[in-house]
Amino acid sequence: METQNIEISPDVFYKSLFEKMRLIAPVIRTMEYYEFRYCLNSIAPENEDWQTVTLLTKDTIEEQVRNPEFFKRVEIKSKVDGKIILDPILISTTRMLFKGLVTGVYEPEWVNHLFYFDPRGFNFLVRSTYFTEEIRAHLGGKPFRQFDQKQKAFEWKFEIGYQEFKDANSEVDACFIDCVVKLVSFKGAPIILAIAGPTAAGKTEIVDRIREFFEAQGKKIATIELDNYLTDRDQREERGIGSFGKAALHFGLFQSDIKAILSGKNIATPRYDFIDGTSSHDLAGVLKPNRKPVEIEPADIIFIEGNSPFLLPEIAPLIGIKVVYLTDDPVRLKRKWRRDIDFRKKYDPNYFRNRFFSEQPPMAVKNYQPQLLVCDLFVDTTGAAVWTTPEIAELFK
Repeated sequence: METQNIEISPDVFYKSLFEKMRLIAPVIRTMEYYEFRYCLNSIAPENEDWQTVTLLTKDTIEEQVRNPEFFKRVEIKSKVDGKIILDPILISTTRMLFKGLVTGVYEPEWVNHLFYFDPRGFNFLVRSTYFTEEIRAHLGGKPFRQFDQKQKAFEWKFEIGYQEFKDANSEVDACFIDCVVKLVSFKGAPIILAIAGPTAAGKTEIVDRIREFFEAQGKKIATIELDNYLTDRDQREERGIGSFGKAALHFGLFQSDIKAILSGKNIATPRYDFIDGTSSHDLAGVLKPNRKPVEIEPADIIFIEGNSPFLLPEIAPLIGIKVVYLTDDPVRLKRKWRRDIDFRKKYDPNYFRNRFFSEQPPMAVKNYQPQLLVCDLFVDTTGAAVWTTPEIAELFK
């Protein structure tokens, strides 16, 4: 560890930080200096004494953010006087990076390589790693189709609305829909199409658009939302099992429902309430009083939408088309601020920030990298690219 003494006034420190942060996050360039200072009120050390902030070496930080235990130490419901607060790890990480930028210990390029900045929460988060060389090889080494990266404009936004997100992704989405149509034609119906992707990646919206296309062709469509099989949030958090994998789900119901709908039977799935984080069913799989399941009829094309549909070995062989639909974390975070905090009032803001910080990088490694290694199609909306396996690319020639 190294401590950099700063023999300068807070105002000089903040003016230097303001210039550094304009390099880190383009959206900061839309702010006046006094607005920037307002945002620092909740993150600055006591008495604005930045000499109390200790800097870790870059090697130590790189080792730290690659260690899953680092993220497990974040308490997403840290409380003081009954109110949820921002976890100290988020605060200390941001303070350290601020001071390191001002003192020159951390270069802006290095900070941007490992972290990204949330202009609404005004704190740094660790970048997730989704794509590896092994995954690139599985997908043929290069994109099947590449388009202009219109999401770059989102770097200048504090939050992102649905319409601008849809417009930015219009070309890549059109290509993806065309690929799905061709694969369904090759493979035949009925078929299960599973779309995996993290929250706010745009899965629900793209499923709706594919649904509209096939319905216009006279096909019958059904959608099974994997998230509806989540058990109560509090129960999952108490058991430390996160939000994916069999332990987080009413898995027995999920398995039996998939088999039933493939055999032409109606199903009644659980219904998950994202506002209060509860399932319509108890842990034994019994419908709770005064709750309603989701009624679904069999169809030609059955969508499974969720975080991890083909990580489940009992389900994966039943899936005809496996898709990972991904948007990078900084963009999804801005979408979630607008959708889940501003509009849906879904989370306490500090709970939301703690949870996003602690869950996304580990989820990328444990959940999405394995699915990218076995998927048929990968849609990278931030990179504006559609990837396919070589076998599928050959089919499309």
